[in-house]
This record gives sequence, C-alpha cells and structure tokens, in this order.
Amino acid sequence: MTAHIDPLLTFLAILGAVYGVTVALYFVYGLAMSWLNDRNPERRIQKGRDGKKRMWVEIRQSMISILVTSTSVAFGLFAQHMGWAWTPWTLTWWNALPLFLLCMVVSDLWFYAAHRLLHTKLFYRHHAWHHRSVAPTAWSHDSMTVVDTALSQAHHTLMVFLIPFPPLIILANRAYDQINGTFGHAGFEYFASPTARFPSPFLCAFFHDQHHSEFRFNYGNYFSFWDRVFGTIAPDYDSRVKGMEGEHPPLHFSAEKPAQPAE
Repeated sequence: MTAHIDPLLTFLAILGAVYGVTVALYFVYGLAMSWLNDRNPERRIQKGRDGKKRMWVEIRQSMISILVTSTSVAFGLFAQHMGWAWTPWTLTWWNALPLFLLCMVVSDLWFYAAHRLLHTKLFYRHHAWHHRSVAPTAWSHDSMTVVDTALSQAHHTLMVFLIPFPPLIILANRAYDQINGTFGHAGFEYFASPTARFPSPFLCAFFHDQHHSEFRFNYGNYFSFWDRVFGTIAPDYDSRVKGMEGEHPPLHFSAEKPAQPAE
C-alpha cells in the first residue's frame, strides 16, 4: 500500500505547488497589468470595446483552467521524477538560455497546431468560450474550457518524453507563458516596435488581440513564424504594427488614474 501512496503524495505535492504558484502569478500579473492599463487608457487597442464586464466570469473559469494546466506540468515533472521519461539534461550557465529558447519553440509549435485544431468545426465548440472575450483583458488568458486547456497545454507532459528538458526550464517556460499570456490578452499595446514585425519573429499585444477580434489569423503564442510559414498571419498585421509605433505618449505610472474626458 505504501508503495502506491508515496508516489501519489509526491504527485499531489508537485501539483499543489505548481497550481498555487500559477494562481499567485495569475493575480499578481493581472492586477499589475490592470493597474498599468488604467493609467494608460489611450493605449487601448479596440477603442470601442471594453472587456471588463467579463472579469469575474473569466477569473472563475481561470481557476479551473489553471488546474488543468498545472496537472499537465505536474505529470511531466512527475514522469521525470519516476524515471518514466528521459533523464533531464544537467542545467548549466552555458545551456540555460539555449534550452529555454528551444523549450519556447517546441511549446509554440504545439500551441499553434492545437490552436488551429481548436478552430476547426469539430473542436471549435470547446474553444468558443475563450472567444467570448472579443476584447480580451489581463484576466482572459486562462479563461478556457477543460478540453481547450487540455489540448493547448498538453505539451508540458508530452515534451519530457521527446526532449530531456531540465525541470527548471519547464517551470521557467510555464512562468513566462503566464507573463506572455497576460500581456497578450491585456487589450492594451506597449510593445509595438520593429521587433514585433517582420523579419523579427517576436510579437506585441496586438498580435493576439487581432486574433480575438478577427478570429481567423494569428494562432501562435510566442512567435509569428509558424503563422508566416503556414500562411495564417493576418495580411495587415505588420503594417498595423508599424502604424502603432510611436503613436502613444510616454507611459504613465502615477498613483492616480488620469482624468476621463467629459461625456
């Protein structure tokens, strides 16, 4: 009996730790992004829409979705712990960054493929909930159904059987995904620059915001190159990012919100 209980307790401990930290990051990033957005209203991407009315619905759904994501991460780490997956590479100062970038590329390829699948007629009913947030907010990133989350986040379990990533690389990728997703769904643009358009593979918030408002383009998460390779980049993405560059005044970090214009 003990032989079965000990591994179960180990798995539950990993799951509890990953879930607790992820929920904490969700609220820390969400509150920080909301604070910044409130002080920079001119940076709103979809000027005529405000997704705040869905905030509490999104938060409730996110608590379920984060549990599914955390379970995927915990299974991957547990598989390594039990010796079921590849023995992780030793992490050093020299390989940390290359491994992190490789993990990002693998994660992004999986997310792109799963996201495309979720937009097919067969699976879209599981993804439609996420798209109810036409104007996404900092709370929208994890607001998904169980099936949607399981498909898009399954790589956390699967990739340890393909590539022996060290556990810290997997956890760092998960933490970065939470930051990236919060900014990407924030509905406000802070990173429009040449680094967010061709030939750079990196993105700005407008990339995913455009996916929410137009539905048919921009399926990637970290990079634009999968969309460029497979022809799903929005035709006007680069030109619209270029138009945003230098469009906004300096960021405001004052304690008080700026005065709103009279109706």
